[in-house]
Amino acid sequence: MTSDTQTLDLHAVERWLKDKLPGFQGPVTAEKFNVGQSNPTFRLTTPSHRYVLRRKPPGVLLKSAHAVDREFRVQKALLGTDVPVAKVHVLCEDPAVIGSEFYVMDEVEGRHFNLPDLPELEREARRPIQQEMSRVLAAIHGVDLAATGLADYGPEGNYYRRQIDRWTKQYRAAETETRPEMDALMDWLDHNIPADDGLRTLAHGDYRIDNMLFEKDSPRIAAVLDWELSTTGHPYADVAAVIMQWSMPAGPDGRGLKGVDRQAQGLMEDEEFIADYCARAGLPGIEGFGFYLAFTFFRMAGIIQGVYKRALDGNASNPERGRQMGALVPRFARAGLDAAHTV
Repeated sequence: MTSDTQTLDLHAVERWLKDKLPGFQGPVTAEKFNVGQSNPTFRLTTPSHRYVLRRKPPGVLLKSAHAVDREFRVQKALLGTDVPVAKVHVLCEDPAVIGSEFYVMDEVEGRHFNLPDLPELEREARRPIQQEMSRVLAAIHGVDLAATGLADYGPEGNYYRRQIDRWTKQYRAAETETRPEMDALMDWLDHNIPADDGLRTLAHGDYRIDNMLFEKDSPRIAAVLDWELSTTGHPYADVAAVIMQWSMPAGPDGRGLKGVDRQAQGLMEDEEFIADYCARAGLPGIEGFGFYLAFTFFRMAGIIQGVYKRALDGNASNPERGRQMGALVPRFARAGLDAAHTV
């Protein structure tokens, strides 16, 4: 058994998979993916197949965080729907095997884009990628919860009320210093939650381009990844997550589109993406979008604070990057306050 986020006890993994995964044959090697800050993720290579293993980080974790069992459940439920996901195989809920829970799925071959300005692509190839993001997001929100067995995947009631309460508690549990911007944003959100409009869909929770794989020869999404924050909730938060990323500074640090001449680069404006999504989802538009954008900045600030705290505690997936991310919390909080002022 290992408690290291950077390595796996391959002997334990191989023994368990030989017993639980039909057709599995070793020997197996493992390579850790360095992208992502949540659940450590490894490529498993055998003589005949390649898999991906996602595990909870070992050690003391915030309550309800790193729910690999939920990731497994939702991806299994979505197989065969209009939402592209990796095929999941087995879930290990016994932490004694490798030190924490994990699941195994197929590796999906495809293109991964880390930056939303898509510098790898020619100008004319960029807009179709963004339109595909809109199409798949509408498909996620159009999932039949009853038919997929996901009707109980999240609580009833006002999604934003429970999310703000949850992430406020998570942030306080991971707080390392007083940040006035974050306190002000949490207070504003607490007093400005919209009335429940009855919309209740599957929500991804972290919908952005670096959580997707695209087919090698087309703009179609091959798989939406990282379902850790998924639940049944309100769809506008996922739309705002896309716009949140785009509003950040361009380049590898901000990973946004701020300052980019989008027309010259063949990229959609925020309003175009929102209108395209609404047309696909059968919605007239999104009123009061500033609230949803402020909420996504708040939630991301809370996530980053958790990553920073795990890095300080020594159980982050990428400790060096995790320590660097602590400085981003006030930036996201200030951006959330700016969005709040647009309501």
